[in-house]
Amino acid sequence: YAVEELIAELGAAFLCGDLGITPEPRSDHACYIKNWLTVLKNDKKAVFTAASKASQAANWLRDQEGTA
Repeated sequence: YAVEELIAELGAAFLCGDLGITPEPRSDHACYIKNWLTVLKNDKKAVFTAASKASQAANWLRDQEGTA
């Protein structure tokens, strides 16, 4: 589950960057980061896999712009 959360957060960060939105930290981010660190410590390639999937998701969302 932590992997999916990491993918979602990275995707949101990519989209926020594209749109010029500055994300606001939340008080529960520390709990999420703790879970992500467990995943990242167990799999050194996890961050690259997550970033790739997040990029694919962000690209898909960008492609949907104007189709609704």
